[in-house]
Amino acid sequence: MSESRYIPCIGLEVHVQLKTESKMFCSCAVSFGEEPNSLTCPTCLGLPGALPVLNAGAIERTILTGQLLGCETPPVVKWDRKNYFYPDMPKNYQISQFDLPLCIGGGVPLYELAYPKDHQKLIENPGKVVELTRIHLEEDVAKSTHHSNYTTIDFNRAGTPLMEIVSEPDIDTAEEAVAYLNSLRQILVYSGVSDADMEKGQMRCDVNISVRPADQKELGTKIELKNLNSVSSVRRSIHYEIGRQIEELEAGRSLTQATWRWNDEIGQTELMRTKEDAHDYRYFPDPDLLPVRTGEMLARVQEDLPELPHEKVARFEKDYGITHYDASVLAAEQSLANYYETAATGTKSAKKVANWVINNLLAELNERSLTIEGCPVEAAKIGALVDLVEAGQISNNQAKEVFAELFEKPDQGPAAIAKSKGFEPADSGEVEGFIDEAIAANPGPASEVTEGNDKAANFLTGQVMKLSRGKANPKQVTELILKKLRA
Repeated sequence: MSESRYIPCIGLEVHVQLKTESKMFCSCAVSFGEEPNSLTCPTCLGLPGALPVLNAGAIERTILTGQLLGCETPPVVKWDRKNYFYPDMPKNYQISQFDLPLCIGGGVPLYELAYPKDHQKLIENPGKVVELTRIHLEEDVAKSTHHSNYTTIDFNRAGTPLMEIVSEPDIDTAEEAVAYLNSLRQILVYSGVSDADMEKGQMRCDVNISVRPADQKELGTKIELKNLNSVSSVRRSIHYEIGRQIEELEAGRSLTQATWRWNDEIGQTELMRTKEDAHDYRYFPDPDLLPVRTGEMLARVQEDLPELPHEKVARFEKDYGITHYDASVLAAEQSLANYYETAATGTKSAKKVANWVINNLLAELNERSLTIEGCPVEAAKIGALVDLVEAGQISNNQAKEVFAELFEKPDQGPAAIAKSKGFEPADSGEVEGFIDEAIAANPGPASEVTEGNDKAANFLTGQVMKLSRGKANPKQVTELILKKLRA
């Protein structure tokens, strides 16, 4: 039986650290990169007698996430104890949510540019929305670092507010899983809910995978993959695991529900342990925490919902007249979208500003290993540069020289730099003279223009630009040539 005869079903469990100043159940600060075990107290160390206190801000951020993803929030939610024994959780239980989570249902839209670049022209289900099961709020565990023959534990992370976003087995391919993670991260960062930096462990992912024959309705045996710390690891591990499971079934062997880890160095999955079911965790309501009524929090969140990336794309297309692709690129990051809007506001051509930002600015920033946040050129100066071109003060080639100079002299404006380079527009009388000279010296192309060949005008424009030493505006020169030869 070939691989195409099997149907993979993929679901993701994404853990996201919330952007809060303090931990979920105590007042310890949330910070990355501090001295190990320096941000702790009796509560997050699980010492006897220490009692948890709910972080209201974390609850509101979780509700906000649910609203942005179309989830429902029950009127009453509660916290439960999830019991298990592991060194990173000294209480021997984790405070989590079981049957009354903060968010139920909803979905994550898969943005086109969120797919891997090599797959963006091969999207099988454009506009797909991956359905969610739930989003619940819990406390993060400590960070374990495994050495050659011992393990160290840092409790700075323990107790950090942690959302778990659980999808339905609604993802069909590894590429859709990548799009899901990238789209979800974009929404989380846009809304300020989380920085969602996978390198810092602020966003972590477990993958559930099963395969079944195409003629079988029931889902196959679920295998959970752990230890996935990058989007590329998720893609590679899914491809590998789907192939491994099909090989097992083809060989007549049955699969056992279990947890596997991804070994990125050798590019293979490895068995960790047989999988626990919910009853193995022995959930019960946390006796130290009362249920929470969510009505007031939900009302506050709904008063000021942020604009989502796909909403911003639609607005950019409508308000600035740019293409869907350009709008998608510019809206991919909140900081880039803000930069573009500042640059485009009040300019003569918001579309030209988009071209400069996407094709020139981003390329230059990449060359200099800079982010848009670290860009030395103020956004308004890009708009001013485009206006100089549109007004005929400088040519496109001259504008590129001014643009390069802006990076070296960010305190100066485009007009001042253009003047210092001698990019003064040619006098209209001079331009007329140069046009007459170019026509007289090139009767062949001039005749072609007269007969209706617009392309021949480009040659004459080039000759005028040489005569004016680049000071004439090529667009205006072309218009004048056409007018003169077809009068």
